[in-house]
Amino acid sequence: MGKRDDGSFDEFMRSSSPRLLRLAWLLTGGASSAEDLVQETLERVYVAWPRLDAGGTHNYARRVLVNLHTDSHRRRWREDLTSEPPDRGRADRSEQVALADQLTTALGQLPVRERQCVVLRHHADLSEREVADTLNIGTGTVKSSTSRGLARLRALLVTEGDRHV
Repeated sequence: MGKRDDGSFDEFMRSSSPRLLRLAWLLTGGASSAEDLVQETLERVYVAWPRLDAGGTHNYARRVLVNLHTDSHRRRWREDLTSEPPDRGRADRSEQVALADQLTTALGQLPVRERQCVVLRHHADLSEREVADTLNIGTGTVKSSTSRGLARLRALLVTEGDRHV
């Protein structure tokens, strides 16, 4: 892309914003924090838009989002957990909201690196290599952090009847 094409950026923004918002919400645990993180991510992607390869824009945006989250955590901002994920327009979601609340609370208790690895591996469905590239760490670190994070989640989440959260 030699020059900035605002129309293609608008299309990119519309198609990737919901996915980025869900990822940001899982990383931050709060709707307003997630919205701020996505807004700043889209600002940075827009600035870099002329230099980006059309095929790698989603990966670049995801990496910017994760890096911004890491930077904000390093500044030790306090993350406020909310009980409801971004609205997807479903009718009765009380059970899903309760499950999401339990998951969000449990994710909030994980160390940042474990939380990022678990979310990127199991929510964003990235391979170990892609997570390693996104976080700029080794695949062994991704494997161990994901394993420890999942073990902690299992210990934190409640078993209810025949189903597990």
